[in-house]
Amino acid sequence: MRTFLARRAGLALIQLFVVGTIVFLLARLIPGDPARAVLGDNATEDQVAQVRELMNLDAPQWEQYFGFWGNLLRGDLGVSLISGRTVLEDLPVRMGNSLELVLLALALAMAIGIPLGRLAATKANKAIDHIVTGGAILGISLPVFVLGTLLLLVLGVWWPVLPPERFVSFAEDPLTHLRVLLLPVLTLTAASTAVVARMTRSAMLETLSADYVRTARAKGLREKHVVRRHALRAAMLPIVSVSSVELTTLIGSTVLVESIFGWPGMSSLLMNAVTVRDYPVIQAVVLATATIVIVVNLIADITVRALDPRAESV
Repeated sequence: MRTFLARRAGLALIQLFVVGTIVFLLARLIPGDPARAVLGDNATEDQVAQVRELMNLDAPQWEQYFGFWGNLLRGDLGVSLISGRTVLEDLPVRMGNSLELVLLALALAMAIGIPLGRLAATKANKAIDHIVTGGAILGISLPVFVLGTLLLLVLGVWWPVLPPERFVSFAEDPLTHLRVLLLPVLTLTAASTAVVARMTRSAMLETLSADYVRTARAKGLREKHVVRRHALRAAMLPIVSVSSVELTTLIGSTVLVESIFGWPGMSSLLMNAVTVRDYPVIQAVVLATATIVIVVNLIADITVRALDPRAESV
């Protein structure tokens, strides 16, 4: 396990370095001048030149590149070119808002999807199996922006159970925050629940037909015990793997969900930064997202090895 962790930690550092280099280069390929975006279209060339000098944008690219990594190693993510605040003032709050959506959606998806998949597998080719499978196909097929818009229209306008409200932090008003949180979480949960349910069903069907499960039945063990202690435990390996993939998918889906529901998360922060060519914010958000994805994949690998000791020798 130590060798595995050391190897994965080294790989993670390489991945972060590659991501940081790519985002540094791509951010500077965005059309437009950040200095002009700060001052507006009516600014003179002299004013733009002064601001570019203050922002260090007139320095050579290689000097900006090494300065970027030097600041990053010191824990300095830079100052927003537009707001004038340090990136660390806004990023933790926005990251917390996005992770609140993503983690709640994933927790609900697993809490609902695993029992549904288990039920469908134990009732294979029966009515309940067809219902779960059909619902899963519908959930996977329905795009996030369509489902989010429908939920907002139906539950917010036609049948105003959850009317649109301004975002309020949990500390400011817990009840209002939970009401505002519900629709975006449900939007993200739908597709992930469908994926988890289908994976659970497939994994359970495979393990239920395995030799050791038939042996457990032959020993006279109760069916519930066989399903829970033998089949479901073995099926958890692919479920954990697909859940880690779903977490990264949910992070990507927040771009649309945050836009639809006006949720102030990392995705909306990134989109605004790209629009005004705010290099420090773009770099910080992408690196923070990459770090989350890498850590999630590492945790998933460790969990799989803990569930299956044979993976230690892989």
